[in-house]
Amino acid sequence: MRAVSKIAALAALTGAAAVALAQAPQLPDAAATDPRTLGWMVGSPPPPDRVIRFADGSLYKFPQLRWSFSNMRQLVPTANASRGNGGFTPLPSAERNDLDAIEFTTMDGRTMTWAQSLPAVFTDGIVVLHRGRIVYERYFGVLEPLKPHIAMSVTKSFVGTLAAMLAAEGAIDPSAPVAKYLPEMRDTAYGDATVRQVMDMTVGVRYSENYADPNAEVFAYARAGGMLPTPPDYKGPRTFYDFLVTLQKEGNHGEAFAYKTVNTEVLAWILTRVTGRTLAQLTAERIWSKLGAEGDAFYTVDSIGTASGGGGLNTTLRDLARFGEMMRLGGAYNGQQIVPKAVVEDIQRGASREHFAKAGYKTLPGWSYRNMWWVTHNENGAYTARGIHGQVIWIDPKAEMVIARYASHPIASNPFNDPISLPAYAAMAKKLSGQ
Repeated sequence: MRAVSKIAALAALTGAAAVALAQAPQLPDAAATDPRTLGWMVGSPPPPDRVIRFADGSLYKFPQLRWSFSNMRQLVPTANASRGNGGFTPLPSAERNDLDAIEFTTMDGRTMTWAQSLPAVFTDGIVVLHRGRIVYERYFGVLEPLKPHIAMSVTKSFVGTLAAMLAAEGAIDPSAPVAKYLPEMRDTAYGDATVRQVMDMTVGVRYSENYADPNAEVFAYARAGGMLPTPPDYKGPRTFYDFLVTLQKEGNHGEAFAYKTVNTEVLAWILTRVTGRTLAQLTAERIWSKLGAEGDAFYTVDSIGTASGGGGLNTTLRDLARFGEMMRLGGAYNGQQIVPKAVVEDIQRGASREHFAKAGYKTLPGWSYRNMWWVTHNENGAYTARGIHGQVIWIDPKAEMVIARYASHPIASNPFNDPISLPAYAAMAKKLSGQ
């Protein structure tokens, strides 16, 4: 419980403040908490006060997480999503020296440059593509071009895309009840929910992701999935499956957007049940091996090898950008149609803004959520995959721009970096559009 309470403190205000325009708290200095500067896990063996472990929960403590997010495979079990046997597809480089000076105004009225924004949100690495070319690329801390970083909830958008692909093929019926595919879930919150309600997160389920509450269900989920250590007397679920079948209904389905990671785990379970493939295999076969990726992706897994569809994907930054570029191009990339164009267009159209508004995200007015993607409905038609601590794929079709960013912000909730990040993306889009 000590590890849990420290994580809760780290992500304090995530629950209540996640639905409000966050006033920036006093944050530690990015340079002072740089993992290279602090010497985490350096030496054979490292000094005792510089060791990071899963067993004591230190991998999720700040500033240790600035190292562990780029080294998850050293700390937890994983499953590969193979890049396949083909050669990788290079991303052409056309780097520009005028982008660091881009100025914008943050949501709380501060003037900031693009260069200043990167440490302000504890960026570990960022790649900006314009028309498929790298115009900007930077790495900080221990992240390197060929080193994977955990994508957190960006993972959800991969699962949602795979589900939409299977739906387009007729392998999954979005209007069907979840229990059609998962009879084990008949007596749970999902017993009378449809697959579409799961895909768009409009399920009424009793599950809190309030990290400030040590009794929130997110911690039970994390323990069951092997993402947090368990105390010696632990008697709870030890797999994702065992946890999911305990979930009970709260509220009505189909009336409001409610962001809950367990929805993605249920969707991932449907995918694996229908296809007979693991999530890692399915990701590799349907997406990753077709991108011309530079490296394998991998998922963190629970005690029986079940991948975390809610937040366990790890990739290199450039490969994350490749996925984003494929989506920007309507699912066509590397000489083939990887994702059906109709699937991408459906995501871009978004879903009910009225349902989304009920969640109260003050930093995201007018947005919606479709197939596990966040849709801005802004003038550029931008949509995004988002993960806690600042992970993102930002796709701006009008500006022909993709931004892939990995980060290790000390506060989990994105409303603590949105006031900087969202205006920064808009400013970059204007610059690249020649405005």
